Amino acid sequence: MRFLYSFLCILALAAVTPAHADTPTPNQVVQTLVDDLGKTMEARRAELSKDRESLLKAIDSIVLPHFDIDYASILVLGQNARTATPEQRVRFAHAMYNSITHRYAEGLLKYTEGRVRVLPQQGELNEKRTLVRTQVVLDDGKLVPVDYAFRKTASGDWKAYDVIIEGISYVTNYRNQVSAEIQKSSLDALTTRLETQGAKALETMDSEGVKK
Repeated sequence: MRFLYSFLCILALAAVTPAHADTPTPNQVVQTLVDDLGKTMEARRAELSKDRESLLKAIDSIVLPHFDIDYASILVLGQNARTATPEQRVRFAHAMYNSITHRYAEGLLKYTEGRVRVLPQQGELNEKRTLVRTQVVLDDGKLVPVDYAFRKTASGDWKAYDVIIEGISYVTNYRNQVSAEIQKSSLDALTTRLETQGAKALETMDSEGVKK
């Protein structure tokens, strides 16, 4: 299961390329992304397993240019986004992204092609928002349903901002944890923790969330 959540949390940060007349549908782009990740890991697994910095750079090259970290971070902050300055939101967005990447990066080393099945799109493609539905094949053959939420930005780009695993939204999950952390300290304090502790800060938040 750790592989599953490692892969999904990284893939949740991925999205489609700029929308033009010949732009692939979100489903087609997710399929391409899944294939590219598989090929990258197959070709560079030995190298990346020994070099964490190269692993993170490889993930960034695939993910960061296409993920709407600003919009996702506003959703995660929830009501706290209203009182945050633009600078605070940008700083938090990058700190959150880097923490998630650092925590789950090594899980991608176990990824192999064919582990994710992109399901056909249901109905007409909405012009503003849509879901890409997939199934993840676990080691025991079990299929886990996963939905990826996409939105079209003002510039016409399709970008992903959330992943729903068996009905559980990662945005909602982190929103609850982030809200609790901000109440205990402050947004700046939480952001500093994410920047300095990275994955450990997320692990602490997750463990405290489980206790609650």
